[in-house]
Amino acid sequence: MTRVGFLGVGWIGRHRMRAMLDSGVVEAAAVADASPEAAEQAARQAGCEVVDGLDALLSLDLDGIVVATPSALHAEQAVEALAAGCAVFCQKPLGRTADEVRAVVGAARKADRLLEVDLSYRFTEAARRMRELVREGALGRVYAADLTFHNAYGPDKPWFYDPVLSGGGCVMDLGVHLVDLALWTLDFPAVETVRGRLYAAGEPLGGRPVVEDYATADLALAGGVSVRLACSWNLPAGRDAAISASLYGTGGGAELTNVGGSFYDFEAWRCDGPRREPLCAPPDAWGGRAAVAWAERLA
Repeated sequence: MTRVGFLGVGWIGRHRMRAMLDSGVVEAAAVADASPEAAEQAARQAGCEVVDGLDALLSLDLDGIVVATPSALHAEQAVEALAAGCAVFCQKPLGRTADEVRAVVGAARKADRLLEVDLSYRFTEAARRMRELVREGALGRVYAADLTFHNAYGPDKPWFYDPVLSGGGCVMDLGVHLVDLALWTLDFPAVETVRGRLYAAGEPLGGRPVVEDYATADLALAGGVSVRLACSWNLPAGRDAAISASLYGTGGGAELTNVGGSFYDFEAWRCDGPRREPLCAPPDAWGGRAAVAWAERLA
């Protein structure tokens, strides 16, 4: 069976590990984490050993490694794992800068190893249904998209608020999902121009050495498609989260929204003028699908 190591086993790392193991296509060879308590807990759940960091994992002749460490470590660890011949499944962001991302992608190509990023929202049933409508031509020519991800809270780890360690604030944390959803749903048209505005504590970011907690962006895509994005932390949204994606085409529209402020429950609708019909609704256990898809490709 395909042997995988897990580097970083906080909540998200353990969740992805559990999804992969429950799929039955991989086995956990070992886990490593800066927190001994987290590592021991994950090892008990997976029935494997605890080792001391990435080098120890790479010494185990693994088929793949799951990277779920703080953002500042992603690129360096992914490059090292790929160079050692391991496939990599990495939490987003893959890197804090374009250069870091290029380095990881280059390492994967050089090593000819599987690389995937945990862009999990494209695996919701709601997003899948919207993409199907686009691919079938049911919406006509899609010319506009609006996407939002507002969080009434903020991250609980201090490194998220350090621009050197995180690479950015709510855009790196939440906005990456919106960009991915827009481009993936529309089959990755070329991005022609981007204009954005960043704020921190209600004021334009300017040159201050802080991360943004509110951001908007306008993207012009090939084919005349206009995309508007907005994301935030600690927004007084009146609910835990406000997440949505809307597509507008010459033959109709489609909408994805979270239900009751949930981070996990989504519904999707086909829209025609003032009317709409449901495409899907909760429950939908989508959280680990990206991880399982990587594991199945690796196996």
